[in-house]
Amino acid sequence: MAVLTDTKARAIKPGDVQIAHGGVTGLALEPTVKKGHGKWILRYVSPVSGKRRKMGLGSYPEVSIAKAAELGRQYREQIANGFDPIDEKNAAALETKIPSFQTAAELVHQELLPSWKNEKHGCDWINSLKMYVFTDLGSTPISDVMPKDVANVLRPIWLDKPETACRVKQRMHAVMGWAWAHGFVPSNPVDVVHHLLPKQGDAARAEHQPAMPWQDVPKFVAEHLSGEGRSVSCNALLFLILTAVRSGELRGATWDEINFEAAIWTIPAERMKTGVIHRVPLSEIAVKILKQQRGAHNEIVFPSPRAGVQLSDNALTMFLRKHNAQSDIEGRTATAHGFRSSFRDWASNHQYPRDWAERALAHAISNKVEAAYHRTDLLDHRRGMMQAWSDFVMGK
Repeated sequence: MAVLTDTKARAIKPGDVQIAHGGVTGLALEPTVKKGHGKWILRYVSPVSGKRRKMGLGSYPEVSIAKAAELGRQYREQIANGFDPIDEKNAAALETKIPSFQTAAELVHQELLPSWKNEKHGCDWINSLKMYVFTDLGSTPISDVMPKDVANVLRPIWLDKPETACRVKQRMHAVMGWAWAHGFVPSNPVDVVHHLLPKQGDAARAEHQPAMPWQDVPKFVAEHLSGEGRSVSCNALLFLILTAVRSGELRGATWDEINFEAAIWTIPAERMKTGVIHRVPLSEIAVKILKQQRGAHNEIVFPSPRAGVQLSDNALTMFLRKHNAQSDIEGRTATAHGFRSSFRDWASNHQYPRDWAERALAHAISNKVEAAYHRTDLLDHRRGMMQAWSDFVMGK
């Protein structure tokens, strides 16, 4: 098999199958969320446990093809000598001394990283610990972390940001579970932390993104998203409102997903939160926005001003803050994600069937029995609803 070249690696894009390196058995480049970027994965059978394992070797192009091959050969040599390279790497990192909480968390993160399809989820995982935990516990030896220490870092967000607090708690549990498995702690201190924190009660309800009241959307669009010569952020936000999609789905949109003739935007499963392909019927104004975006980039529909790069997570948020978009929560700015709630409330108030609205939002169906009967995406029904929503948004 021919060895992978930079030309082929730079052409890899989201949705492609992984590309074998060709020079090292089991070494491959998996695509990530950006064209020309990927992560190196070495697949092997552990000579210790006999189980199949995946080892991350870094990201391309930061880790070059030649460097990935060099690492791959080193680890293959370890395997041939009867050693599991992941176990050896962890042992070397720990060196016989007890690691700090931060060191342990970073090791756990690296072990989990190859299993996550969504690169952003991997970033969120470690960033939440950096933001809420490392300042207080990062340098603490993991054997010294007690339930009261876990409670102390969670307490400031336990009631104010319950959903975030629960995610941080789960991630701390994973780190301390790793420490317990390695013999650094006699038990997992996160298991009993609930005895030290108040009951969240109603505060434990999901932290809904601040949403603009649906009645106010047409006025906001008329004042801030209308007129000629709109910026990419402006066009992107208006398109997001009209289609009721998630921010990540919008920012990752590519021209090959758009069918102008059928007026359908097909988002592939790997870009959907639910892992299921989603078809979005496009209203007349949505199609018009897409035509205005033609020529901005040959692949990305709503590119950042920096050519070849998607809009950042903060682009739409900053636009909303700049224009003082008011939410239904006093003192808070509406978020891009919150416009999905605006659409949902509008649909309910206009008596559209629940199924139509839920499919428009691409929500997963948790009830397995109900899901078994949902074999159509009701595209034709949703088309009329989304055109009506667009007409409302544009003040028609």
